Amino acid sequence: MQKPRLSFWQIWNMSFGFLGIQFGFALQNANVSRIFETLGADIGKIPILWIAAPVTGLIVQPIIGHMSDKTWNRLGRRRPFFLVGAILASTAIIFMPNSPLLWVAAGMLWIMDASINISMEPFRAFVGDMLPNEQRTIGFSMQSFFIGTGAVIASALPYIMTNWFNISNTAPEGEIPDSVKFSFYIGGGVFFLAVLWTIFKTKEYSPEELKLFSETELKLNPSKVNIYQVFPIRAQVLFRNGITWTLGGILGSLIIYYVLRENDLGLYVLFAAAFLFGLLQIVVGYLTNKKGVEKGLVTVMNDLYKMPKTMKQLAVVQFFSWFALFAMWIYTTPAVTHHIYDATDPTSQLYNEGADWVGVLMAVYNGFAAVMAFILVGLAKKFSRKKVHMISLICCGLAFASFYLIKNPDLLLISELGIGLAWASILAMPYAILTGSLPAEKMGVYMGIFNFFIVIPQITAAAILGFFVQNVFGGEAIYALLLGGASMIIAGLLVNIVDDFDEVRGSERKR
Repeated sequence: MQKPRLSFWQIWNMSFGFLGIQFGFALQNANVSRIFETLGADIGKIPILWIAAPVTGLIVQPIIGHMSDKTWNRLGRRRPFFLVGAILASTAIIFMPNSPLLWVAAGMLWIMDASINISMEPFRAFVGDMLPNEQRTIGFSMQSFFIGTGAVIASALPYIMTNWFNISNTAPEGEIPDSVKFSFYIGGGVFFLAVLWTIFKTKEYSPEELKLFSETELKLNPSKVNIYQVFPIRAQVLFRNGITWTLGGILGSLIIYYVLRENDLGLYVLFAAAFLFGLLQIVVGYLTNKKGVEKGLVTVMNDLYKMPKTMKQLAVVQFFSWFALFAMWIYTTPAVTHHIYDATDPTSQLYNEGADWVGVLMAVYNGFAAVMAFILVGLAKKFSRKKVHMISLICCGLAFASFYLIKNPDLLLISELGIGLAWASILAMPYAILTGSLPAEKMGVYMGIFNFFIVIPQITAAAILGFFVQNVFGGEAIYALLLGGASMIIAGLLVNIVDDFDEVRGSERKR
């Protein structure tokens, strides 16, 4: 029994919730640094405040993925998580711009990101559940379209509030402008309603149907071996690796404190994460010795150790591309306002004009991504997904570098086209390549684990960019964008190492 092809409108309905999800992320990406600066954050400390978002994703997504793989009730497999995430996220989005203090805003970012992740992770696995291999590129591209469309509107909302509806974009010191507040209120409503649309308009396959689809796929493609025939990982391996990671985290922290005498909290985050990952492996080793191999934590760790080869290759590409994106999201506002507008006072009219223009720039790259989402599907069929992804990432790296050279803010619109091209590709091509190498019964947990390779570079960026901006770049945020550009170009070149399982299989069928 093969998985049936879905119509355009069925794919549209199952992806529509991403419109709301991206409203949340776009408002966060375009405005959180502005909120932090308004509430008194020093520019060098902004990355460590942002670290809540990726750390939350690192924890939440694999757990939600594992839970959704094991769930089946009246709402289905993934849809219960869509609903819970939508309720929590929309509430957090509405509260975020009303944060009275910096630490409250940082905490709300944590809650908001956790809630958005509860909805988002199952949406990725949803494509793998519902679509046959040959439709997955268009499935993820449809998500890219809604991500781009939602982000266009959400990113531009503060600008629209001010320039179309005459809502003030300035406020007394320490207060968030009304234009930002109303934008978040609208975003919370759109998030909830868009996710509800997908919940009510889409019917999921039962576990029995998915099992039949998986068995048929294995019969047609015997080379796609079920990796779960080879687990669990031996406890000794987990203990050895866990001790190595733990000691590495301690040693790194000691070197920073006693040798480098550095007090930047961001640098300690990396080694603290290594220490905790080591402890986690030791705990899993203990549970494995106690024959607790069916426990969720043990299962997720085994899945991590037994990642398919394609997933490991994509992980390297993801690291460099998402490091660059996080640099952009953190530093575009200070880079544009300081380097191009020559404004450093968050209460000034000129600074807020620059910050509003950043919202427009974010809208442009997301809008272009929405346009390119379906064009990339055709290009991928003609030239291959790998080539399309490689060229897109390199164009993005060059666009980042152009921010240093451009002095007229209007010309930055051209740069945003290169960023939009890469964003459309990043949201579709890696996932389309990945799903072809994954077992159907573990689609959710592996999509959650794949998020590690989005989150780890973000944590790395949040940990080191503040140090570089303060101590190497002399407080000039524009150089963080140049560093991001170099990272994106490296990511593009590394696409060549990736094996695309579906493309190899397709070429074998043509022979």
